[in-house]
Amino acid sequence: MSEEIKTMRNVALAGHGGAGKTTLAEAMLFKAGVTKRLGKVEEGNTVMDFQPEEIRKQQSINTSFIKYTHSKHTITLMDTPGDQNFFSAAKTCFPVADCMAFVIDGVGGPSAMTEEAAASALEYNLPGFVIINKLDRERANFLTCVKACNSALKKNVVPICFPIGSENDFKGFVDIISGVAFEFDANGKSTKIDIPSDLLDDIEMAKEEFIENVAELDDELLEKYLEGEEITENELKATFRQGILDARFYPAICCSATKMIGIDTISDIINDYMPSPLDRGDWIAKDDKGEDVIISPDPDAEFSGFVFNTIVDPYAGRLSLFRVISGTLGKEGNVVNTTKDTKERFSQLLEIAGKEQRTITYALPGSIVAVAKLKNTLTGDTLTGGKDIQLPAPKPMPPVISFAISPKSKNDEDKIHEAVRKILEEDTGLQLNRNEETKQTVLSGRGLVHIEVTAEKIQRKFNVGMDIETPKVAYRETFKKKIRVQGKHKKQSGGHGQYGDCWIVLEPLHKGSGFEFVDKIVGGVIPKNYIPAVEAGVRDASKAGILAGFPCVDFRVTVDFGSYHSVDSSEMAFKMAGTLAFKKAAVDAKAVLLEPVMKIAVKVPEDSTGDIMGDLNSRRGRVLGMDSEDDKQIINALVPMAEILRYAPDLSSMTGGRGTFTMEFEQYDEVPGDMAKKVIERVNSEKEENK
Repeated sequence: MSEEIKTMRNVALAGHGGAGKTTLAEAMLFKAGVTKRLGKVEEGNTVMDFQPEEIRKQQSINTSFIKYTHSKHTITLMDTPGDQNFFSAAKTCFPVADCMAFVIDGVGGPSAMTEEAAASALEYNLPGFVIINKLDRERANFLTCVKACNSALKKNVVPICFPIGSENDFKGFVDIISGVAFEFDANGKSTKIDIPSDLLDDIEMAKEEFIENVAELDDELLEKYLEGEEITENELKATFRQGILDARFYPAICCSATKMIGIDTISDIINDYMPSPLDRGDWIAKDDKGEDVIISPDPDAEFSGFVFNTIVDPYAGRLSLFRVISGTLGKEGNVVNTTKDTKERFSQLLEIAGKEQRTITYALPGSIVAVAKLKNTLTGDTLTGGKDIQLPAPKPMPPVISFAISPKSKNDEDKIHEAVRKILEEDTGLQLNRNEETKQTVLSGRGLVHIEVTAEKIQRKFNVGMDIETPKVAYRETFKKKIRVQGKHKKQSGGHGQYGDCWIVLEPLHKGSGFEFVDKIVGGVIPKNYIPAVEAGVRDASKAGILAGFPCVDFRVTVDFGSYHSVDSSEMAFKMAGTLAFKKAAVDAKAVLLEPVMKIAVKVPEDSTGDIMGDLNSRRGRVLGMDSEDDKQIINALVPMAEILRYAPDLSSMTGGRGTFTMEFEQYDEVPGDMAKKVIERVNSEKEENK
């Protein structure tokens, strides 16, 4: 069984959207004989992008999986999304890959999500290699891309091939390690050719640079290199592979997925240089006391697995995808979910192949498998044969934009919440909250497109239509002037009447004080048992506000005088008196509107800082200062929430997708006069329309 594990490879295709990951995967499957026809994204017939939303948008939305065989090795490909809207679906899968293949657009070079994927590779210390794709396109340049990758991937990128021809004339490459040149026909079949004479000097220089990079990894090899001794190809390859396994650098190769150039070479590199589950080595889990526990990829050990993805189907139920970390899992049986402390049973062990699921009889360490209908298991959970350990789960990517959601039909109110809850099980990039102040259900995600596609999924999977709109801002009201008024409620009818009389002082407090109520009644002019009723009346009235119906904050009410009737007074009467007193005071106490202000940290490339700071100022923001992190600048600022409800797409546009931000509530500040007037008019107008 160990021999079988040695020939396993788990490869995540990572990089920015549009770099050609799915097209490359289709070419690899076609060359391996898995498919009889080369799938094309633009024709909507690929194995990897099969969901209706992916076909319509012509881009990957979820990570898809398929296994193929090449030269007696079993390779599991993970085609991950590269769009920032769906990158959370990629990030949950990176921990279970054994290496990353960074697919780079040969024209545009590495982009924002390539950098995000590279950060994950560094976090998990994953080996990897770089595929410079689309070298047949106009303005494509292999060496320029390699140079850019050194900076973007935070790793030394070492070319191991050199292109023959450029742009539309790109037809092959020279293998720098072996010194052999290959030319490819229209079917991706290679033929050995002589190295073109105009490339001889470039190849010699590239080979020298390659040998120098590899020799630095081994003292004996470095000594031979410095003394001018010959280093054999086998010595080079062995040290080269170890350097890759240690994640010391990333090798880079040439490719055109559409012209089928370099496809078999990619599979050869995966087989020869990328790690097996045994090469990846031990995993670190935590026991019930929080102590580290080493989990080895031993097929004879107790089973343990990590759930990294969940697929929800309204008919088939929940499908849990996980990697086997240790042990050998049979085709059916019982497991323990140690994260949820529950027992689970499965009756079928499945292998994912695009949109298909195949039944298998066993799974070894390193296997990517799935089981259906586990009751309590979700993404991030640990499964074991009984041992109480937990494997660390990656933190979900924080949402960057929020929308209020509602069903298109009022009859679907309950159905939409159930549908969204199920979608949340498979998409860790989403969050659902209920804002009690605005009475809105708010769905947060990685971008507008993310939310729109979620609405499409809900419609398709659960037949529930969903409307989305910009969420309302939870404003507040407060007061600027101290004032004393009387609130008197007197009503006479048959039998007992109603009588409550109180004098209150309303005065503003400093920011963040909330609401205070002070009892200064002396001489029993209002009986003690009626004082709480006055407070309740003030509280209830303050929740409805005075300007536009927003709760009032940061003020004190002191009750200091009043009167009562021995027969007609009651708690209800004094509650009404408190309400009347507050409303009368609020009219003359110079009520003002407050808005929530967010503390925002914007991480951008240094050359974007000027634009970002100018934009934040235009949003009524106040820049607090700047910090540095690697090659990025972090701009800290306070910005009104109303100004950044749709900040994510604007930031992406200004920074070419390289900017990210986090934000949290900081405080409430007064809304400027003219703007406050517009908000009050708009809110009151909406109320009239909804009556």
